[in-house]
Amino acid sequence: MNLTRTVFFISDGTGITAETLGHSLLSQFEGIDFRQVRIPFVDSADKARHCLVQIRQAGEADGVRPIVISTLVDSAVAEALREADALLLDFFAAFIAPLEDELGSRSSHAIGRSRGVVSSRDYTARIEAINFTLAHDDGVSTIDLGQSDVILLGVSRSGKTPTSLYLGAAACPPTCTNTGTSFSACRSVRSGCRGSARNGDRAAAIRRSRTAATKSRRRRR
Repeated sequence: MNLTRTVFFISDGTGITAETLGHSLLSQFEGIDFRQVRIPFVDSADKARHCLVQIRQAGEADGVRPIVISTLVDSAVAEALREADALLLDFFAAFIAPLEDELGSRSSHAIGRSRGVVSSRDYTARIEAINFTLAHDDGVSTIDLGQSDVILLGVSRSGKTPTSLYLGAAACPPTCTNTGTSFSACRSVRSGCRGSARNGDRAAAIRRSRTAATKSRRRRR
């Protein structure tokens, strides 16, 4: 078995839905290195044919056909993509027809409707929570810290920023911020302060790894 496979997430929107669904499937397969490529805003047959070129090149480089996970709504665009020499997993083709039969109703086939099922109030709350997190990340600002539901404190590389962003994007997001190691920030918090610890050797190893990765990207440029 080839332990490296290229997976394309192709969508007529941002591709986040295709990527999320794809990750749920791929996570069930251990020991395989999935090289993931997201191609968003494929809203015409011409763009789909351009994807075919990338898919073919990936197959030639890997020596095995890629996997394509698609959430294309337009049937003409989806049909153009079917020419790919790849395992094509088309979520709309797989589920829309059975749902139409069950509901006795034709689907709208409208692009970008996945975000419409979430109420605007919930969506706005998530955006505001993430914006709040970014505005106060790593102690950039201490304004309105009293509005925080959670404040994360901890040494560098202990996971404060990703944790606070994850909480901000939750279904019922708290207002969360990461203030680095400024313990005085806890004085005005409404609910409580949470500390984040990290083994010193592990934190140093993460810092060295990220520094090396940054230097490597700069050399490639």
